[in-house]
Amino acid sequence: MTSIIHSITIDTRDSYALASWWSQVLGLPLHPDDNPGDPESLIEMPNGIRYLFINVPEGKELKNRLHLDLQPTDATRDEEVERLVGIGATVFDDQRRPDGTGWVTLRDPEGNEFCVERSAAERAATS
Repeated sequence: MTSIIHSITIDTRDSYALASWWSQVLGLPLHPDDNPGDPESLIEMPNGIRYLFINVPEGKELKNRLHLDLQPTDATRDEEVERLVGIGATVFDDQRRPDGTGWVTLRDPEGNEFCVERSAAERAATS
């Protein structure tokens, strides 16, 4: 027997607010049934991956044990980092190297870490 991953679930203090922020990041809408104040909110990717945001009473206290790695589709890594900081992310750990490799670890508005890697075009240009 096997299983599939049905959803990637993110604990949050405000599911609608954080899902709305990630909706901007991913360029995808929230589920049409989601409303402010709901205990959960959902973003469904075209490839079937579901990001489920669930309200919990406690805030984030420690480093994530699991995080998302983003790869820009129509921008460079640095342009994407600038965009995300502009909508509320904060830089946590900058691992960019002088040769253009590396990544940047950011935090979303509730402190969850995620990384931004180089775009496919940037990777191809240095291969």
